[in-house]
Amino acid sequence: MVDKKTGIKSKTPKAQKLETSNKKLVKSKVKPEPEETEKLIPDSELPVAAEPKTAAKAGRRSAKAIKEAEEEQARQARIKAGKVVPEAPKEAKKPPRSRVERAGKKYREVAKLVEKNRLYPLAEALDLATKTSTTKFDATVELHVNLGVDPTQADQNVRDNVTLPAGTGKTLRVAVFAEGDEVAKAKAAGADIAGEADLLAQLDKEQTDFDVLITSPNLMARLGKYAKLLGPKGLMPNPKSGTITTDVPKAIKEAKAGRVEYRVDPAGIIHLGIGKVSFGADKLQQNADAVMVSIRTAKPASLKGTYINSIYVSSSMGPSIKVAL
Repeated sequence: MVDKKTGIKSKTPKAQKLETSNKKLVKSKVKPEPEETEKLIPDSELPVAAEPKTAAKAGRRSAKAIKEAEEEQARQARIKAGKVVPEAPKEAKKPPRSRVERAGKKYREVAKLVEKNRLYPLAEALDLATKTSTTKFDATVELHVNLGVDPTQADQNVRDNVTLPAGTGKTLRVAVFAEGDEVAKAKAAGADIAGEADLLAQLDKEQTDFDVLITSPNLMARLGKYAKLLGPKGLMPNPKSGTITTDVPKAIKEAKAGRVEYRVDPAGIIHLGIGKVSFGADKLQQNADAVMVSIRTAKPASLKGTYINSIYVSSSMGPSIKVAL
């Protein structure tokens, strides 16, 4: 029905009575929920928030460094409070011993014969090298020449061979890879091993019972597959060392007489044995002169500046002696 004064449609008394009864019916079916009571949780059971990760993996902000810094602060505080006696400063470590001090008794005795800052003439240095040998065997006298070259440059890679007048003091086994009549000529010239099939059979078994291998240019190609075996041992024939030649008998005699090959190492130094202690100073002098003449002759044309920087002489396991240039 519509109210005449307000003009608003209102519910009839019957509709209002029906709505009231429906509300009472709904209220009787819905049970009121009990009020929740606050429960007190002990502090020990409360979740602890994780500390922020501020420590670094390394450096002054690492966990280890922070811990050490805190311990040091606590230690300094105890020292100021008089609870801890400060540690005494550590004694300085002794300097490392020199090579002479670390060497054996015999080496220390002969090292006294060499004046540290003196430059010896070559003849006197060789004589002193024979006196400072400490070995029971016949030691080798070595010559070490430091050159002012750059080995990485192809034209400054000093390399040559020289025949020592007094020999090397070593008995060399010479092998010759030859065929046909050359085998008989090689054996007549003094070759210890000469042949073709027999020598190749030994190389197939990786047997190298020789110190020098000589061959002719026409047979060199057949030794190519043995480069990995012969190369690292310094046995691969090479025209620069005189082991690839058409005059095989001459090469055999030179090898037996004492021909040696030298070459600068990556540091630009030549290391070469020039004889035995038993040779004496005179024979060693002859060999040393021949080597020095060969080294001076092999001076690269492109080199500017000092060619020979220093020369040292020593025996096997003996002290070094500096030679005057």
